[in-house]
Amino acid sequence: MNHVLIVDDDVDSATTLRDLVAGENFSVAVAHTLRDARRQIAMQPPDLVLLDLQLPDGSGLDLFSDPDLVAASELVLITGHASLETSIQALRLGAADYLVKPIAMRQLQGVLSRFMKPAALKADVARMNASLAQGGHFGHLWGQSPPMLRVYEQISRVAGTSVSVFITGESGTGKEVVAQTVHDLSRRRKQPFLAVNCGAISPNLIESEIFGHEKGSFTGAERQHLGFFERANGGTLFLDEITEMPLELQVKLLRVLETGRFMRVGSTTSQEADVRIIAATNRLPEQAVAQGKLREDLLYRLNVFPIELPPLRDRLSDVPLLAQHFLDAVVAREGKAKRFTAAALDRLSQHHWPGNVRELRNVVQRAYVMAAGETIDDEWLPRPTGAALAALAARAAENAPAGAVPASPGSPTPSAPAAPAVPQAHGDVVTIPIGTSMAQAERALIEATLRHHKYQKERTAAVLGISLKTLYNRLKEYAAEQDETDASRSPAPRTAESSTAGN
Repeated sequence: MNHVLIVDDDVDSATTLRDLVAGENFSVAVAHTLRDARRQIAMQPPDLVLLDLQLPDGSGLDLFSDPDLVAASELVLITGHASLETSIQALRLGAADYLVKPIAMRQLQGVLSRFMKPAALKADVARMNASLAQGGHFGHLWGQSPPMLRVYEQISRVAGTSVSVFITGESGTGKEVVAQTVHDLSRRRKQPFLAVNCGAISPNLIESEIFGHEKGSFTGAERQHLGFFERANGGTLFLDEITEMPLELQVKLLRVLETGRFMRVGSTTSQEADVRIIAATNRLPEQAVAQGKLREDLLYRLNVFPIELPPLRDRLSDVPLLAQHFLDAVVAREGKAKRFTAAALDRLSQHHWPGNVRELRNVVQRAYVMAAGETIDDEWLPRPTGAALAALAARAAENAPAGAVPASPGSPTPSAPAAPAVPQAHGDVVTIPIGTSMAQAERALIEATLRHHKYQKERTAAVLGISLKTLYNRLKEYAAEQDETDASRSPAPRTAESSTAGN
């Protein structure tokens, strides 16, 4: 039987709490002071400590001053009111949750049902780290680059707590996968994980979808409807694209986060919300606030623990691993084995990936379908864009030895003025010298690809991964630039006056 220590100076409150905990098949001890709590811990180390913040001989937080004293115990703070400061304290000190006085039976049952020894959580993280070292994945997340290792560390720290998490990152970087991984490592893992895309629900229906509604509350409400908060009870609710939620609903969400209670549309009775919130956006949060897309007070309430996901272009070393993972999934589904050539993996690692991991997954699936044999070469993979080539050139310049001067056969000596960098096409290869502008690199790549495919514009656009309209616009711009260049080089027409003067 797991043992619970209740530390509360209010005798009546401690007695009531003891009876409730005992009714849930836990053994219970009670302490009314910090001194008594330390004595009780020495006598019988508890599995769970329900710790009041206000005690006669100091703050309940003082119990954390000796890490070894409570290292094997799950701690839950008892507070008079839920606040952002309480959440931050709970996170920093390693508390798993907090209870708000007066403590409701359902609230206590939720905490007790999620009880899990710290050693068990640490073992789960250790298993994921072992999978990362052996197979390159941390739960549902793939990659071993330094930016992703930082994300894994953040997930490991926050998953075992109850605080809100705010995930930011471009579209396609895997925000929902991060939220799912946080849930899978949390004490709520056995309860539902529900994901809601706030931008995909009509503004007229989103309140009903999130909070539910009563029968007859509006036209068409023919029965009672349970919202996401009720369906995710005890688990995790992931609110994706939170900046797309109407501002009037953001006010109600803020109220739920502050009080832990909500009401269905058309109801006059509030209900407890035992749900952990994880929110996400592909916008810069501060910019969303400035644009009126996100309430500032809601941002502060959600942004207790921020996690920023890197775009795929900032972790290109993970591309081969991700590509193989997606290919394995396609092979398992379709049944026919195929593999990447070295040239294909090299091509994938040079792409800029504006659509991030989602784009890579789609490219792999398309390449699998288009590859006629058992190997996937670079024929059906996106060509490196000007932006990608410029980024690769910049990285090469950063990694060059100090004082090194880029040179090529026949180039001038360092003391001579450097010739302008001009991209060169050799067969099906485009050489982009360091110092080439992104516009020049893009033009060289587009024109070389167009020539390679015998000026078939549809094929060229498909290979480059751009729309046919974009290709036409670029070619029109290049033609105009060429006309201007030709005009500047042609001799000026001789006027009658100048002809007379020359005679």
